[in-house]
Amino acid sequence: MNAITQQEIDQQVFDLYDEYCHGRIDRREFLKRASALGALTFALSLLPDYARAQTIAFTDSRIKGHYVTYPSPGGNAATMRGYLVQPAGAGPFPAVLVVHENRGLNPYIEDVARRAAVAGFLALAPDGLAPLGGYPGNDDDGRELQAKLDQAKLRADMLNGAKFLKSHKLASGKLGVTGFCWGGGTTNWLATALGADLQAGAPFYGAAAASADVPKIKAALLIHYAENDPRIDEMWPAYEQALKSAGARYEMHMYPGTQHGFHNDSTPRYNEVAAKLAWDRTVSHFKKYLA
Repeated sequence: MNAITQQEIDQQVFDLYDEYCHGRIDRREFLKRASALGALTFALSLLPDYARAQTIAFTDSRIKGHYVTYPSPGGNAATMRGYLVQPAGAGPFPAVLVVHENRGLNPYIEDVARRAAVAGFLALAPDGLAPLGGYPGNDDDGRELQAKLDQAKLRADMLNGAKFLKSHKLASGKLGVTGFCWGGGTTNWLATALGADLQAGAPFYGAAAASADVPKIKAALLIHYAENDPRIDEMWPAYEQALKSAGARYEMHMYPGTQHGFHNDSTPRYNEVAAKLAWDRTVSHFKKYLA
């Protein structure tokens, strides 16, 4: 019997972390199972360090950011909160909604909104946890809070954020959406819900839209997948077939050697080369379709 390799151990721990991130096991069970593999130190290193994720400061002179509220009929609260970031200048600017993972508006997602603003877009990152007091300061509590919300209403909160952003006085009227993990799936869903009101979408490792709803998609999609992400990747063949049948405009990229969450630079799942390439592609995609 061959001994298990370090690479195989690492992949098992990445898989356990994916289970933990998606709420199928808790933090204690994640660390217990990783310890049984002799990989507790590696497992602990996977927990997010948001100091690493800040690439653009709140006070960067190229942008102006502040928190806003917007109405959310049919959502989890009558009024939602989000982080709005504009490029320096008078505008109007093409708009990009940035949708968080399954744990609320954490520092990584705020930084992505600032990155979008630096690239020339008016960016809004809603906090789906606003009805429960907002992102609580750590991902464990954030994940638990998000799971407690009515999920259909939570999507309505994101949809209302998109409508608020598209009609903002600083917006040009052209709208794009990007999102990560839960936000990637929500990006796909928003493409069906917004129809012609959405010009471009760029979901990162998100669940596919329902096949029956794909004909509603009018936006150009740039779809990013991690190579080692079977739960999400197995949805692609049916999703691609539905997109083809609907005559949708789409482009898919799968990034070799990457894990689910490879764009998130607060954990070792981050893959710098793939993350930079995917983000550069996303910015180019939005500049093309939101011009």
